[in-house]
Amino acid sequence: MSYSLEQADILIDLEQQLLYLPKHHKLYLISSGKNGIGEQENSGKTPRGWHQIAEKFGENLPVNMVFIARQPTGEIYSPVLAQQYPQRDWILSRILWLDGLELGFNQGQGCDSKQRYIYIHGTPDTEPMGIPVSHGCIRMRNQDVVDVFELIEQGALVYLSESKIEQVMPRYQD
Repeated sequence: MSYSLEQADILIDLEQQLLYLPKHHKLYLISSGKNGIGEQENSGKTPRGWHQIAEKFGENLPVNMVFIARQPTGEIYSPVLAQQYPQRDWILSRILWLDGLELGFNQGQGCDSKQRYIYIHGTPDTEPMGIPVSHGCIRMRNQDVVDVFELIEQGALVYLSESKIEQVMPRYQD
């Protein structure tokens, strides 16, 4: 099945590090994979193409709730907790788990976004946005990911583009 950008519930512009909700006219800064763009398993890269929100985690939980393996740990992120666990890749507040829709590209053996655990999720607010520094996921500010979580349903269509998608995305204003 093929889709058009006008069908997308979430548009992610990896070049400009932006996430746009066209039906809600909302725009957010993100951080994608520091290893670049790509679909290969174990690459640490952010996949491209059509996805859907397979599952959502964190409804009604506090902002800054810590998740491990999609389960809330009961911990609330803080600088003290960060010092205790300096090696953790912090997944906070909400998780929207992406499932690739393009067989052989972002779905299936060796390239499957869902099996790679590619999420849209919160990260410590001290982490930079607007530059690629994640392990392949789409990181967002915590309040931003809570907003997106509340506006977007499970099954929503997501498009990740490696190039600017200005024809449907407004120019980002500071």
